[in-house]
Amino acid sequence: MSHARVTHLTRRGLLAAGGALGLGAALAACGDDKGKDGASGGSTGAGKSGPWSFKDDRGTTVKLDKAPANIVAFTGVGAALYDYGIQVKGVFGPTKTTAGKPDVQAGDMDISKVTVLGNTWGQFNIEKYASLAPDVLITTMFDGAGTLWYVPEESKGKISQLAPSVGISVYDRQLTQPLQRMWDLAESLGADMKAAKVTGAKKRFEDAAARLRAAAKAKPDIKVMAGSASDQLFYVSGSNLSIDLEYFKSLGVNLVEPPESAKKQGGGWYESLSWENVDKYGADIIMMDDRSSAIQPADITKATWKKLPAVKAGQIIPRSPEPILSYDKCVPLLTNLAEALEKAKKVS
Repeated sequence: MSHARVTHLTRRGLLAAGGALGLGAALAACGDDKGKDGASGGSTGAGKSGPWSFKDDRGTTVKLDKAPANIVAFTGVGAALYDYGIQVKGVFGPTKTTAGKPDVQAGDMDISKVTVLGNTWGQFNIEKYASLAPDVLITTMFDGAGTLWYVPEESKGKISQLAPSVGISVYDRQLTQPLQRMWDLAESLGADMKAAKVTGAKKRFEDAAARLRAAAKAKPDIKVMAGSASDQLFYVSGSNLSIDLEYFKSLGVNLVEPPESAKKQGGGWYESLSWENVDKYGADIIMMDDRSSAIQPADITKATWKKLPAVKAGQIIPRSPEPILSYDKCVPLLTNLAEALEKAKKVS
């Protein structure tokens, strides 16, 4: 993790993105209001006639003369809206890998058809943003302070003057809540929520949740650890703030839980371990951060990692600490863990 980011996070007292992050950490934001604004219409917001409004999770209601056509969003939000038939114009956040391929957080979006305002933490090209004539900016929030994810602190004032913002909270709640909020938002923007692709994905999610619940009930002694790797440290997430882990826990998954005192340095999200102490917690399955900011399991060369029983047993699966909030993209999160539990052997 870069020193600049460590300083930033210490000042904020929060490491976002669902808990254990490798290098890609930063602050974030939240809110709690539940507003639901629904509308039906064409495949883009531009197809909806009449005034548009949406109450976000800060309790802020954005009102426009018509549904926004020029939408700029955090990459993962743009990917979720894309799954509902809403095409954003610009994105900010991890969009392209160093090889030029779509980042995992870009989902199925055609990244050649969006203007990328910034690809890494702290990048946000205000001039490009202004040139898009944005109607609204949409992103997630990872704390209770109303901080918009990946909107740079130093330029948030200028950015806010160009268009109103909508924040969807992904802080201290179960996955199903922000999934519903993104559904509400897409519907308000004119998405066809009765389309077979959309309803089918929601049904698959419900089926996958039932499968995971059954797998967890059948293997209550299998311990699952959520981890993330950086060059110097290994991060172990607790379940009490992350939307995916809170949901898995509600379904009965037996998660490794670092004590609150150990998570203080990580803003309550995670415990930082040296690689020498990576075996502190016994785990039968390890879920590893799949974001490009974290070192992936195949690239971890630490001898202590390779000695872990779960690693030796091949019981390592990916985890998305920043899930794309469409039902389609969240189905694999459940099925991967369910399958791992079904197959898992007790090794810890």
